[in-house]
Amino acid sequence: MSTGDVLAGWPADAGDVEGGPPVAAGVGSAAAGPTGAAWPAGVHVAVGVQIGPDADLQSPCIVGKAPRGAVEGELPLKIGCRATVRPFTTIYAGNVIGDRLQTGQGASIREDNVLGDDVSVGTNSVLEFGNRIGNRVRIHSGCFLEMVTIEDDVFVGPNVVFTDDPHPMNCPSYKDCKGGPVVRRLARIGANTTILPGVEIGENALIGAGSVVVDDIPAGAVAVGNPARVIKHVSELTCPQGFHERPYQWPPYSEGPPV
Repeated sequence: MSTGDVLAGWPADAGDVEGGPPVAAGVGSAAAGPTGAAWPAGVHVAVGVQIGPDADLQSPCIVGKAPRGAVEGELPLKIGCRATVRPFTTIYAGNVIGDRLQTGQGASIREDNVLGDDVSVGTNSVLEFGNRIGNRVRIHSGCFLEMVTIEDDVFVGPNVVFTDDPHPMNCPSYKDCKGGPVVRRLARIGANTTILPGVEIGENALIGAGSVVVDDIPAGAVAVGNPARVIKHVSELTCPQGFHERPYQWPPYSEGPPV
């Protein structure tokens, strides 16, 4: 589904309906925010941007930057309520972002991205075009994503790189080839992992730090190494300090209090 499809299904007056998308924000660095107060100096909110109430846009940042080949205001940008956009972040036009977005400093979110609610994009992380990110996803600092699909409740550790082009540099079939990886719900990806194009990481899987994932990883598997290989099931993990019977016996991985 493209960003345009999502925007087309988002009624223009939905911001006036309880539970609908964000209400219109202001335009330009001196424009009024959702509460009527001016955005801080150094905050640029472009024409056509809609931001929900209680946004915290921290200077300097750019919200609604026109992508290459477009002019300011040509593409919409919709961001839900209670967003926190930290300094030196740039969010391009042509995106749909849910409630309670959190960015670190220096994050970049390019055009044609769809982000759910409660998504965190860490310091210096880069979301290039074509990502589809679910709800309650944590993308830690220094990550790179392009054409990636991530389902709900996924953890992406620091400096994880998702690749999407098996033959880089001007392949004419690039966008029709394998595309970016798919990460199913509840998966966890350790720091400094590299994931190759078209790979699927299964539901509730765990990828060890520093791995290079070249093949699909089954649901519930623990995979480590270069290339990553399955070594056990998540249910076989132990808690070395003895605080819990085993890890991940807490929400959202299981119902009820920790065991």
